[in-house]
Amino acid sequence: MKKGLTETCYRFFTNLSNPTRLAALEQLMTKPLSVGELAKTLGQEQSMISHNLKPLLECNIIAIRKEGKRHIYTANKETLTPIFSAIENHAQKFCPTGGTCLKEEKP
Repeated sequence: MKKGLTETCYRFFTNLSNPTRLAALEQLMTKPLSVGELAKTLGQEQSMISHNLKPLLECNIIAIRKEGKRHIYTANKETLTPIFSAIENHAQKFCPTGGTCLKEEKP
């Protein structure tokens, strides 16, 4: 890893560690959506989705375009596809529980 990349990695993966952001990204990997569509699909308030999209926009993990009055969000597939593929590959090949070890423990 390049010297000085630690901070960049930390910020990048911090953005991806949020469950709401990951759920939104999973939806945006399938097709572009508005905040309202994402909120409906994820069963969350529109304001919560907007709040969680902002850091993803700042890091160019997603992009936004206007269609009339609507703002349509798209995933940066060039960045996300290899990351999601690597995680899926890891879970299938190396995770002894087939990915279930990645689930959050409940007290």
